[in-house]
Amino acid sequence: MNDDGSRSRHVECLGGGRLHRVAYREWGDADNPRVVVCVHALTRSSRDFGPLARALADRWRVVAPDMPGRGASDRLHDPMLYHVPNYVSDAVTLIARLDVDEVSWVGISLGALMGMALAAMERTPIRRLVVSDAGPVLARTALERIAAYVGVETSFPTRDAASATIRAISEPFGPHTDAEWDFLVDNVIVRRDDGTWTLHYDPAIATPFRAGLAAPGDVDLWSLWDAIRVPTLVLRGEHSDLLSADTALQMTRRGPRAELVTLPGVGHAPTLVPAAQVELVRAFLERD
Repeated sequence: MNDDGSRSRHVECLGGGRLHRVAYREWGDADNPRVVVCVHALTRSSRDFGPLARALADRWRVVAPDMPGRGASDRLHDPMLYHVPNYVSDAVTLIARLDVDEVSWVGISLGALMGMALAAMERTPIRRLVVSDAGPVLARTALERIAAYVGVETSFPTRDAASATIRAISEPFGPHTDAEWDFLVDNVIVRRDDGTWTLHYDPAIATPFRAGLAAPGDVDLWSLWDAIRVPTLVLRGEHSDLLSADTALQMTRRGPRAELVTLPGVGHAPTLVPAAQVELVRAFLERD
């Protein structure tokens, strides 16, 4: 049992002709057929979902993977395999391991894009979808901002130094208590044997991310969005630079005709850590 009340498990997935281990955390009754899969943002980890999982665990089995190259999961031998189609393939393997026919899906940024891709497929196992600050148009200015820090080799002499840097980079997450910030920082740093600190993820995840910026303009994923037919909730940060207000509004009129909640004072991306955000997700998932 982990300190957040979860159980640690893993599943072997296939990618690039090799097996790699995807670790995941699980809360709630392991035999409960009501499953929520929660997937983190680009540089985050499964630990982020502790507050949400504990709020759901009395009625749901909550599963949160570390996508390859993050947290306790394997790093991939080929950096160009760090992309959404490969992640979605891993998610399908994970859902098969869970031995259920359908799941609800909660995704933040990268995790939201994965959920969109899987929900758009025929015979999708997703029955309800929560999208935190991603959508069918991804603003290039935001992608360039993220590219400026993701994958940069980092070493911090102290935890306080790591915390200061991460809090500065994560300022768009919006208002959090000091305890919540400590939680978010601790989820993404690891201590080396020499006493210094670094980030938990493989810097090579940035390789395909930056390669994708070679194409000009915003990223257009409307074909995915228009294929989704499951009940969907979109959470948008009021000051998001990735998901524009206009795109979010169109998401309520096309595809799944999503419900939209805009969170004041928040940018990219809502973390689903504050109690008010947790309650929004819980209420939507319980609406069966």
